[in-house]
Amino acid sequence: MPKKALVVDNDFFFVEFLSELLEARGYHVIKAYDGKEAISQLEQEAVEVMFVDMVMPKIDGKELIRYSRLRFPDGSFPIIALSGVIVQQLAKLDEIGADYFIVKGPMEKMANHIVGLMDKIDKQHVPAASAETVFQPRDLISRQISDEFAQSPSFHRCITESAGVGIAVIDRETRVITANAMALDIINRTHEEVLNHRITTVFPDEKRETVTGSLKKIVLKPELIKTSFFVTMNSRKIRIIVSLLRIDDEIAGWIIVMEDT
Repeated sequence: MPKKALVVDNDFFFVEFLSELLEARGYHVIKAYDGKEAISQLEQEAVEVMFVDMVMPKIDGKELIRYSRLRFPDGSFPIIALSGVIVQQLAKLDEIGADYFIVKGPMEKMANHIVGLMDKIDKQHVPAASAETVFQPRDLISRQISDEFAQSPSFHRCITESAGVGIAVIDRETRVITANAMALDIINRTHEEVLNHRITTVFPDEKRETVTGSLKKIVLKPELIKTSFFVTMNSRKIRIIVSLLRIDDEIAGWIIVMEDT
């Protein structure tokens, strides 16, 4: 059977470009266009290598890599992080958790470079301690993304973690796309156990209808800014506040705040 590669990028043309290179090497390519799709694929398919774009909607590359490392702690497949901003984050690459890093640039300049990397992976699977893991050829031009944009995901994550309340972000399918440390502490679950799972599954059975009703209520009554209810979880009384997540005036999901009373 051919080896399987998972390619995750919200850029359709880049996914097709990378898929052609991998298929030419005999790989069966599984495609995902954001981290949420990728998690669904990983739950169904075993892969030999994964390429991950770092900047994606919903679940970004860093969150996806974190999930993969928790879900597959034995490092069963190498992970290649792709981004135009890696060159600006060289001092923090250890925090990302990937095995290899490729700076994005013009596709025609990346082809030979990716082929060379795949030669390395097919030969040794994961890098040796002294092996080169960051690939930025001198003629490969990094995308012109500002430092401010590169730092914004980390900046927003820091705000969420420092808020003093539990915060979970839910997409339109009611699946969790991110949860801060305090939220995970309140529901007594790990990041891996909640990411891409329906929000109702993290609450006690007797409160699941209340959760669903609150999600519906805030959608059907746009004049409401928020709605709330109380729940006891792990011997703690928690106030749950539900509000809509809007992006460009479109409903993108919900924000759920968990406050320990």
